[in-house]
Amino acid sequence: MNSKHKLCMIPGPVEFHEDVLTSMSTLATSHVSPSFIPIFGEVIELLRKIFCTEKSQPFVVSGSGTLGWDMVASNLIESDEDVLVLNTGYFGDSFADCLQTYGVKVTQVKADIGDRPSLEEIRQALTTKKFKAITITHVDTSTGVLSDIKAISNLVQQISPETLVIVDGVCSVGSEEIRMDEWNIDIVLTASQKALGVPPGLCILIASERAMNVFHNRETPIKSYYASWLMNSYESRKGMYFATPPVQLILALHTSLKQINSRPLELRFQQHKEVSNRIKNSLEELGLKFVPKHREIAANGMTAVYYPEGVKATDLIPKVAEQGVVIAGGLHKVIGPKYFRVGHMGISVTEPERKHVEKTIEALRGNLKDLGCK
Repeated sequence: MNSKHKLCMIPGPVEFHEDVLTSMSTLATSHVSPSFIPIFGEVIELLRKIFCTEKSQPFVVSGSGTLGWDMVASNLIESDEDVLVLNTGYFGDSFADCLQTYGVKVTQVKADIGDRPSLEEIRQALTTKKFKAITITHVDTSTGVLSDIKAISNLVQQISPETLVIVDGVCSVGSEEIRMDEWNIDIVLTASQKALGVPPGLCILIASERAMNVFHNRETPIKSYYASWLMNSYESRKGMYFATPPVQLILALHTSLKQINSRPLELRFQQHKEVSNRIKNSLEELGLKFVPKHREIAANGMTAVYYPEGVKATDLIPKVAEQGVVIAGGLHKVIGPKYFRVGHMGISVTEPERKHVEKTIEALRGNLKDLGCK
C-alpha cells in the first residue's frame, strides 16, 4: 500500500483488495469479447450466492446504489399505488422522496432518531390499506441503525402476503445476513463500494421470481425489458448489445465476489459482528454514546457515535486523519454536526493481518483522550 495513503474507514467507499484493483488495470476490452462474456455471466451467478437465492434475477448496471430506488419505482410500482416506507434516517427520507417523484402514494412509519419502527407499529400500518410494497432500509448509513428484515418480512407474510418486500441494502450487503429465499424478500438493492469491496460505479439489484412476474405483467418501458434480456444473455454466455456495461468494474466485481464466496458467508458475518463489538466497546469505554439507541439495533458494518460534550467535527476528524485514518462526519439532517461515523467492512474486517481495525481504534482513542475523554 502507498505509504501516503490514509485508511478509508468511512461507511463506504471502503478499502479495496489489491487483486480487485489489479482487475481494473486491464487494456481496453470489448463488452462482447469472448473473454468478458463468461466473466459477466459468472458475476450474475456469484451474486445469487451472496444473497442466498437460487432463482432471483440479478441486475448489474452503471450507477450509484440509489439508482436502485428509481429501478424499483419505475419498474414495479404504478403511479398512485400505495407503498409503506419504514424510515430510520436520511436514506428512508430519500427513498420516500424518490417514490413520490414517480407519483407513488407513500405512507411512512418514522422512527425517532437512532431507533427503528417497532413490529407493532408496522403491523398497525399494514392493516390500514393494501400496499403494493414495503421498503426497508436495512442499515441507514446516516444513523447506523440496523432493521430486522427477517422479522419484518415474516410479519408482512402474515398480514399482507401480496405486498412486495423491498430492501435497501446499500450499507448492509456483504456485512449483514440476508437470505432472500428463506426470508421471502422480493428486492434487494445495493452498490459496489461498500462491503462488496469494489470501487464506486455499480448499482446491483436482485429481484425475486415474484417481483419479476410483477415487472413483466405491467406496462414497462422497453429499456427495462432490454435490461432483463441483457442479464439473461450474459448468464447464458452469449452476450448482447444494449448499452455498454462498465467492463473494468465488472471485472473487479468478479474478483471480489470470488474472494467473498471462497469462504462461508456465516464466517464473514461473524467477523463483522466481532469487529463491530471491538470498536464499539473501545468507544463505549471512553464514555461515548452511540446514535442507535441500543447496541442490539446497531449495524455491524459501521458505527455512528456522538461527539463528547464540547467537541466538534473539526476537533476530531482532521486529527484522526493526521494519523492516517479517514473517518466520516454526521449525515443526518437534524443531528449532522453532533456525531461522527466509522466504517468497518470488507477486507479491513476479514483480513485482520492488515491491522486496519487496530490502527483505527488507536487513532480514535488517542485523539479522544486528548480531547478530554477518560
